[in-house]
Amino acid sequence: VQLQASGGGLVQPGGSLRLSCAASGFIFKIYTMGWYRQAPGKQRELVATITPQGSTDYGDSLTGRFTISRDNDKNTLALQMNSLKPDDTAVYYCHGRGVWGKGTQVTVSS
Repeated sequence: VQLQASGGGLVQPGGSLRLSCAASGFIFKIYTMGWYRQAPGKQRELVATITPQGSTDYGDSLTGRFTISRDNDKNTLALQMNSLKPDDTAVYYCHGRGVWGKGTQVTVSS
């Protein structure tokens, strides 16, 4: 089982990034998948989850700026992040089937 996140980087406040997570080694389409993040000195927190049927849930204050999606044919999970703020700076992790990906760094700074 492997989850490989990508797409992080440095972006200015107000900018956008799209994260991707490639899943392998399990039947992706039957599992709820999620994105989480951990900022320096803080606990890991929920960003968003998506069920196999496409129902979504978002962490506090993220609805409207972040959009989670999945492609069950390509075994990929995505997170579109818009209107980014410095407080969104964190390592973003893909999660599913009880497995954590290695994470990708997102830094929002001018």
